[in-house]
Amino acid sequence: MLTFLKLLHLFGIVVWVGGMFFAYMVLRPTAASVLQPPERLRLWNGVFSRFFNWVWLAIGAILLSGLYLIYLYGGMGNVGHYVHTMLLLGLVMVVIYVYVFFGCFVPFSLHVDKERWKEAAAMLNKIRQLVAINLSLGLLTLAVAKIGIQFG
Repeated sequence: MLTFLKLLHLFGIVVWVGGMFFAYMVLRPTAASVLQPPERLRLWNGVFSRFFNWVWLAIGAILLSGLYLIYLYGGMGNVGHYVHTMLLLGLVMVVIYVYVFFGCFVPFSLHVDKERWKEAAAMLNKIRQLVAINLSLGLLTLAVAKIGIQFG
């Protein structure tokens, strides 16, 4: 059971953080160099529609497995400080993601559907900035986990 929970946790992280890395570092610059703004905005609308479904599943898997692992180890008082840090960073990432989804993606998608390109581009820029923050937090969380497991 412990191995399964750890794998579920890891797979959720790989989907979310790896997806952000791919989107930010590979897809974004490529789309900007080969597509005109309307096509690029339509592409991102489709990408986000699919990716964000996976992120919801990943968040569920990460939170459920992580919290259950904490429970199995005897609660927050019995886990290393690095686990507290990981949980805090993860919750901040979830809050940012929820804002990205409801506060940015939903309006972005509506603007794309109505071909309001200027407004859609502004929302995409906001999403880009928040994804950069979440990607950084995700990588930091991975570093905290590795260092904590190794030296904690």
